[in-house]
This record gives sequence, structure tokens and C-alpha cells, in this order.
Amino acid sequence: MTLDTKGDFDVVACYQSYLGNHDISTPVAVFKALTEFVRQSTAPTMSEFMQTLDKASRAVREASEQVELRSIDRQAFQHHKAAIATLAGLDLFMRFVKRNSHDFALSEAQSFDQFKHNLLSRAALILDKASMARFKAAEIGSQFIHDNAVILVQAYSRVIMGVLSHAANVQNKRFKVYVTEGRPNSEGLRAVEELREAGIPCRAVLDSAVGYIMDKVDMVFVGAEGVVENGGVINQIGTYQIALVAKALGKPVYAVAESYKFVRVYPLNQYDLPACMPEIVRFSSRNQLFHNANAQTDEEINLASTNPFVDYTPPQYLTLLLTDLGVLTPSGVSDELIKLYL
Repeated sequence: MTLDTKGDFDVVACYQSYLGNHDISTPVAVFKALTEFVRQSTAPTMSEFMQTLDKASRAVREASEQVELRSIDRQAFQHHKAAIATLAGLDLFMRFVKRNSHDFALSEAQSFDQFKHNLLSRAALILDKASMARFKAAEIGSQFIHDNAVILVQAYSRVIMGVLSHAANVQNKRFKVYVTEGRPNSEGLRAVEELREAGIPCRAVLDSAVGYIMDKVDMVFVGAEGVVENGGVINQIGTYQIALVAKALGKPVYAVAESYKFVRVYPLNQYDLPACMPEIVRFSSRNQLFHNANAQTDEEINLASTNPFVDYTPPQYLTLLLTDLGVLTPSGVSDELIKLYL
């Protein structure tokens, strides 16, 4: 998508190229792409600049939703990013721009070119800080792991892998890890492979075996695609049921997330999420089943396309949130959001 920029700069293509980097999370990819859009922008006035930036942000969000739909159709979940993470990145960048535009409006001496220069300089500082957020969150999270602990983690999370690596390699703690398979893409198997390479004892368990294994677990660690206003988290499907079982058996659940994943969303239930939610069940009549019997004989049921890929875990099922800002209770998230948005 080209919008008043030098040459043929495509903000959507730029965003998708950043997503291709495994080490870059979705909110940071959004922030980087929109920062490059600002750098390439030829809008001569603040008014035009804000209009084109708003269009660019909408294009990025629409592209994310389209990728999400294609991921469902093709079962290509390996590179799927939930819409909530994109929304977090867009909120972060637009809030940053509006703060700086307010400063520009109050400064009569500053030219529009100076405003853009200052905006890009400050964006670079924010990106530098964001690059350290995962490490800081992992450092804080590792403090909650004790020697000989048995830990359950949900599928694959970069920040959780950082927590475990820091505890094992920096703090020299000894512990064992159960990793849920993480259907539908079985990302948990990837986590098991990386943990074994790092010399950390681990074992994969079926998602349906969470209740069976929970008695052997000392604590649970989960990541987050987004941390919402009430302190709950949106994460890969299965996180909610893990938290429910852990709560029932008195096991602590620690959600580890970078602060740039805080987002102004307040879901009321599982079906109130800003993400593509497929029909979980399609019912057919007996007549339809009879007429379609031959057509369905060789057709494999596509569970991925008819089931959700993220769920919402309410704050009452989380013990603490471990972030680069420090250790927060779920109720403390709203306070941090107020600081960020004021």
C-alpha cells in the first residue's frame, strides 16, 4: 500500500517482512513498519500526515486479519500472529504519534520537518527499549523458579523460553519442564527440541493430559499475545483451561509478557475477542449427512478451521504478571495502562 511516500514504499509488505524475523514480536513489527512509513512519508502538513498515517495503520490491521483468515484455510499456523498483538502495536504507535503531535502543536517555533525528525529519533529510542523488554521480563520471571521445581508451560513462547534459559544458564537452577503439545500447530514440540538442546530436562504432554499431569507440577508459566485492561491475558488456545485446572489444584500461574503487549481491550467473555473466531461446531441434519456421505468419505475433518486459535484467561485465574516493568498483580495492569495513555 502506497500513501504519499517516496517511491513505491509498501507499508504492508514492510510489516510482513518484519514478521518474517522470528525474534521480532508482532507489536514491534507493527511499530517498525509504521516508523519506516513516517520516514518515507512526503506529506507536507500535519493534517495530511495524520490522515495518511491513519490509512496506513488501517491497512496493516486489515492485512493482519487477512493473513489470519488464510492461516485458518491452509493450517499455516507456524507464522500466525493473533489480531490482538497487531492491535497492541497499532495502539502503541498511534499513542506515541499523538503525544508528539500535541507537543508540536504547542511549539510555535518547531517546523513540520523538525517534528518528523524528533518523531523518528524518539521512535528509535522506544525500539531500543522494546528490544530489551523480553530479556528484562525473562530475568524477572526466572526469579520465581526454584531448584528442583517441576514447571508446566503452554506450547511455545519466546519470552517463556527466555525465562527458562535464564534460570538454567545464568542462575544455574535445576528444574524439569512439561510442555503442552499446543495444538493445532504442535508448537510445543519445537519448545521441547530447543529445551533439550539447552540441556534442560523436559517432556511433551498432550493438551488433553493437563488435568492428569497438574498434580506433579509446582507452577505454571504462560506467555501472552496481549494483556488486556482488567489484567487478563489473550494467548494460544488452551491457556484458559490450563489456568482453570491450576486454580482448582492450588498451583500458581505466572503470565510473562512484555509491556508493549498491554492493550486497551476489555473482553467480556471468550467470544468478545478482537480476532477471527471460526465456528467451533457446525451442525448438519440427517438428510444433509446422508446426501453428503460419499463426498465426505475421503475428506479429512479440518479441526483447525473450525476451532479458535486463541482464548481469554480472566485475571482471577492468574497469580502474577511478570513483565519488563516489574511484577504486577492483574489489577495493576489498568494502573500501568493509565500511565501509558495519559
